[in-house]
Amino acid sequence: MWMNRVMPWISRVASRGYYRVTVGGAMPPSVGPALFVANHTNSLLDTAFVVVASQRPVRFMAKAPLFTYPGLGWLVKGVGSVPVYRAQDDPKLVAQNLDVFRAVYAAIAQGDAVGIFPEGISHSASHLQPLKTGAARIALGAAAELGRSFPIIPIGMVFADRRTFRSKAGVVVGESCKWNDLAARGPKDREAVRELTRRIEASMRTVTLNLHTWRDESLVRIAEDVWSAEFGGEGGTKGKMERLEVTTDALSKLRLGEDNGWRALARELRSHDRVLGRIGLTAHALRVQTGAKKAVPWLASQIPWLVMMPIAAVGVVLFWIPREIAGRVGTTASTKEGDDSVPTFRVMYGFVVFGVWFLLLAVATGLAFGWLAGIATFILLPSFAFLAIRVGESQQFVWQAVRRFFILRKYPERIAALRQRQHALAQRMKDLLRDSSA
Repeated sequence: MWMNRVMPWISRVASRGYYRVTVGGAMPPSVGPALFVANHTNSLLDTAFVVVASQRPVRFMAKAPLFTYPGLGWLVKGVGSVPVYRAQDDPKLVAQNLDVFRAVYAAIAQGDAVGIFPEGISHSASHLQPLKTGAARIALGAAAELGRSFPIIPIGMVFADRRTFRSKAGVVVGESCKWNDLAARGPKDREAVRELTRRIEASMRTVTLNLHTWRDESLVRIAEDVWSAEFGGEGGTKGKMERLEVTTDALSKLRLGEDNGWRALARELRSHDRVLGRIGLTAHALRVQTGAKKAVPWLASQIPWLVMMPIAAVGVVLFWIPREIAGRVGTTASTKEGDDSVPTFRVMYGFVVFGVWFLLLAVATGLAFGWLAGIATFILLPSFAFLAIRVGESQQFVWQAVRRFFILRKYPERIAALRQRQHALAQRMKDLLRDSSA
């Protein structure tokens, strides 16, 4: 457990270094016993997101083979993970889970936070997989030792493009699962275990995106974009997940032949998205006002990012080699574990490759300008790398915004018609959402 205390820092660097992360939802308990339950679509990197969302050290249940996996075993052990012996790995070791569960009961009873992925596997599916009963048995066993219930917190992770560097990732913290009435029944009560598993799954569905197929993702995305562009994203991240849940539920009903008004709306949303894509706009960009009173101050506010363009250029040149090496080596190393582990291996090898690269640059600087300059270079390079990424992204967004500004100015009549259509679509969606929740 020697790394457990620094795990929050490592998790922030790993998750926010690879993705553009937003965290929202409920406030998790900062102290005391807690069980965090999360969906599992991104291998070991999911643990980093859980730690970032929980804002505290978390001990994780991890499949036993990871403890001896080359290059990963030291990390899994160092953060205080607890091995889980699965029948598909080695049936002879499954009996050891009894001792493992007792250790986890004790850890929670003494006030630790434990994280578990109840699906039991890391996967690339578009929806939650059937939950195993382990999370419920752990909660009931720990409650027996503690003498009461404690928070079971669902955490959902949604990725725009899981494999792509600097793509968007959303983490949502849900409200604690309600299970006071089950806490005294113990882990040997099969009915209590089944009921608590059902409640845990229900709570996880409130913070995850559950699509019938990934082909639905584009429709869900444009529906949310249109809503938030017109109504300002009411309810924050939690409100967004609630709307996504209703939208995906509506899609499921459409497949069952229940045309409740969503079918025509779905077609028109896809058509609206295609039109926006052809002219290079987004639902939010369509709402931008192009008058000089607003455009000039906005352009002036972006000047600092444009002035810092050399930083981004230097960053591209200076860190292109380690980025390519880490990406290629990580992708190759992930072959055995599967597609969902690609970002994990890229991040893991990225720490090593960039660390060596920083050291080489520091040594070169030290030889040229003295050892003090070399030490300063090694200390400052990580911060410079993150700054270069941030400046580069901001400049990209600025140029995109400038391009969209001129498009909005060039086709005023077409843009006005698109704005009216988008507002009408959003209002229809709002009415359907209201009817669905009534």
